Amino acid sequence: MTIQGKVVAITGASSGIGEATARHLASCGAVVVLGARRTDRLDQLVGEITAAGGAAAAVRADVTDPGDLQSLVDTAVKRFGRLDVLIGNAGITRIGRMDDLDVAGWSAMVDVNVKGILHGIAAALPVFRRQGSGHLVTVVSTSGLRTPNSLSVGVGASR
Repeated sequence: MTIQGKVVAITGASSGIGEATARHLASCGAVVVLGARRTDRLDQLVGEITAAGGAAAAVRADVTDPGDLQSLVDTAVKRFGRLDVLIGNAGITRIGRMDDLDVAGWSAMVDVNVKGILHGIAAALPVFRRQGSGHLVTVVSTSGLRTPNSLSVGVGASR
């Protein structure tokens, strides 16, 4: 697949890998529809991409809200006529020891890193089916691929 002229929506596009991906794909001729919570950064990025001759749009998108992912996909289709690729890039990490029992942090990671991807799939898949094509790309941090350090819990366990 060549990327020239393809419409690509990217979550987590306001910084890091998402921002770099948006810049690169736009420089290759893709139309980018950028989603993230930090709209000030998205608006700045859209301005830079369009000033360089690219096509871009921004949508406030919190991946924990299925409606926001639907808005991202809908914006791509309404503004640019289709959606060819959805890149699920938004993610968070909580680094700590298991015995710290950061249950709220674990829940937040599941909400963003797992449910966020599923919300994107739910929004994009009907469009891909109607079009007869489409691609889902998921970005994962290497910290999501590592196993935690072994944990010794019990009387006298030291940190």
